[in-house]
Amino acid sequence: MLKQHTSFGSEDKGGAHIIAFDSVDQLASFSLDDNTVKAVETFAKNNDGQYFYTTGDRFTVYCKVKHESVSQRQMEAYRRAGSAILPALKAFAQDSLFAQTPGSDLSEALAEGLALSNYSFDNYKSKKSTYLLNYVGAHGLNDERANELTWMVAGNLLARDLVNEPLIKLTAPLFSDMVVNLGKHVGFTVEVLNKANIESLRMGGLLGVNKGSIDPPTFTIMEHKPENPRNDKPLILVGKGVMYDTGGLSLKPTAGSMDSMKSDMAGAAAVVGAVTSMAGMKSDVWVIGLVPATDNRPGGNAITPGDVLHMYDGTTVEVLNTDAEGRLILADALAFAKKYNPDLVIDLATLTGAAVIAAGRHAICAMGTLDDQDYMLMEMAGHDMHERLVRLPLWPEYDEMIKSNVADLKNIGGREAGTITAGKFLEHFTDYPWVHLDIAASAFLDKGDAYRPEGGTGAGVRLLTRFINRHYRK
Repeated sequence: MLKQHTSFGSEDKGGAHIIAFDSVDQLASFSLDDNTVKAVETFAKNNDGQYFYTTGDRFTVYCKVKHESVSQRQMEAYRRAGSAILPALKAFAQDSLFAQTPGSDLSEALAEGLALSNYSFDNYKSKKSTYLLNYVGAHGLNDERANELTWMVAGNLLARDLVNEPLIKLTAPLFSDMVVNLGKHVGFTVEVLNKANIESLRMGGLLGVNKGSIDPPTFTIMEHKPENPRNDKPLILVGKGVMYDTGGLSLKPTAGSMDSMKSDMAGAAAVVGAVTSMAGMKSDVWVIGLVPATDNRPGGNAITPGDVLHMYDGTTVEVLNTDAEGRLILADALAFAKKYNPDLVIDLATLTGAAVIAAGRHAICAMGTLDDQDYMLMEMAGHDMHERLVRLPLWPEYDEMIKSNVADLKNIGGREAGTITAGKFLEHFTDYPWVHLDIAASAFLDKGDAYRPEGGTGAGVRLLTRFINRHYRK
């Protein structure tokens, strides 16, 4: 499942040379001859955001990047420039390159944009893509950042593949089998709980959602624990693994509403991608990933609106809408996480359509009980990676909206504040520092956007990787 991926470094190993800049005043720093400088200056006057190339002694691309006054937005502009340049590299079969910009952070962003754009999901096409970007050198990139970037991109592309796989090829058991093989390849441990194990643990949320499916559920536990971890207590990542969502008996009613529902396990994909990234780069941070997995079908003995489920921690939940199933399986996983006495738990899920309405595809809705200082680090990581967060409140008043007359909780809170009440439902099952990330808007795109392709985007992997490395080095 983990494809050959781009490696990064600081060396210029030949191949293509990319020179990107956002002001002609910066050209003097690239040691260009006077004629080249004049040619590039002439081009740059009226070609903001464009590039041209030469094919003399060395294939060289010159790119004028739009100038942004905020540094993190400038990095994003360089990522997008990398995406724009890639077609020229493909056309001339340049599989190794060296990126040079006015600063090391910008060189890294340009390299990242190039590698993230070099993706296609062609597993089931007769004619497959043959272009592979093997190596990207970036001016000023040190070995630690090169290693982190190599595995962060690899984890992101892995998550994209998982999201793009159809259900017929990636049921819950097949997903768990894939993670087992991935762990052997990359170097993290994996334990898979089968249906009998899940029944013995009385995970009523996961078992309830699974009742309409002919495929059994799984609960996958991934662990990367270095010999001398930086953190005494583990960081736990929890991913929603609804491999396909029909809505259950509360069948999704609108045209096109099921077309992309193979993406309802994008939270699980992000957790697998992030654990792979941390293990691959041999991080000294102790990370555990938990993925409850099943599809949500209306067949068999499917749960009905009005049913009451007994969750792993003993909480009873009245199910009023079987299409609000992600929170049911996440609740069991969040309660299960207590056994590890975690330092922090982050869950990721394509949880609510309300998150799409609230923030659109440009943001992730975030909420939780993480302290303000650590949340600021996560928010900064989001800006760095352009996977930005919008923080929503979890005020006590929202608790009233999920109280049930026949059980402890109900699984929907009404029309208002749907993303928040879903978060309040999850909060009930936590007693540790916790963040919920609703990635519904950014995990799957109907139309590609620069280095984010149509289909699965791998949302969350780069954010998590940057945050983890920053959080434990603060």
